[in-house]
Amino acid sequence: MEETTEIRGVADRYDRIIDYLRISITDRCNLRCVYCMPSKGVPLLRHTALLTYEEILRTVRIAACLGVRKIRITGGEPLIRKNLSWLIASIHRVPGIEDISLTTNGLLLLDTIGALSSAGLTRINVSVDSLIPERYAEITRGGSLDKVLAGIRRAAELGIRPIKINMVPIRGVNDDEIMAFARLTRDTQYDVRFIEFMPTGANDFWSPDRVVTTDQIMQRVQELGALSPIRHRKDGPARYYSLAGAQGVIGFISPISHHFCGSCNRLRLTSDGKLRPCLFSETEIDLKSAMRRGAPDSELERLLRLAIEVKPQAHTLTSTPLVRDRRPMSAIGG
Repeated sequence: MEETTEIRGVADRYDRIIDYLRISITDRCNLRCVYCMPSKGVPLLRHTALLTYEEILRTVRIAACLGVRKIRITGGEPLIRKNLSWLIASIHRVPGIEDISLTTNGLLLLDTIGALSSAGLTRINVSVDSLIPERYAEITRGGSLDKVLAGIRRAAELGIRPIKINMVPIRGVNDDEIMAFARLTRDTQYDVRFIEFMPTGANDFWSPDRVVTTDQIMQRVQELGALSPIRHRKDGPARYYSLAGAQGVIGFISPISHHFCGSCNRLRLTSDGKLRPCLFSETEIDLKSAMRRGAPDSELERLLRLAIEVKPQAHTLTSTPLVRDRRPMSAIGG
């Protein structure tokens, strides 16, 4: 039998293996969450500025040849872009791609998860920042918690695993619900993940005094019982724990207080075709322009390798002033 050699991801200057590509497919969103964007929204790209699905697939094929194994589809809100199931099915057929996931606000999940699951979607992250319907509507400026929870339940029925519920505790806004979210893991198999409030540069809502640190979150969760550290899938920056007898797990993501840059294995591709080696770096490499001027695959591979080469050792969130006019998260990809 002929032996096959597994392609190992390309290492950056700090010996991190880059095997994960996050792809934003739109900068548009059907919500206006208070911590993400101003109520009036943000300037949007023209549709012609967005990468086509064919351009995204070409990028994925080349990235897979460099050892990328995991793809996450993001936005904006990715579920508002048409024919997403076609894109996921096409990525699923790319040799070397082992995992396709989706980050969503969940508002359209109930109507779309069946087709996405059939196409090859393996897991989802859903942003839910309150379990109180009225407060959820206020934070998202109009979202329906009932619709989101119905979509999550449907995903669970279809066997999507894991289902990660991301909650950003904000002091004075929703931090009184930390224990309610932690309790979800007792009776469900959801991963509930608490993410420290990060500055996105989209508006003036972020301030240091609104940040609830991971240590403070853990202290509150431990009022429910001891947290036991567990070894959980090697798929991201979260540290995972469980409550005694719980079906699900609790994760903590600490970009402010305990950054996870030392193990970062990802690149980001914005919806307008820019490669970002780091979420909080302004460095961007223009992949779209190269494709649209007819660059061969070898040139695109060079640009992907360049993005890996210039990936910084760590972000500078805590050591440099906040840039208020940086690209909003909806434009970069959550």
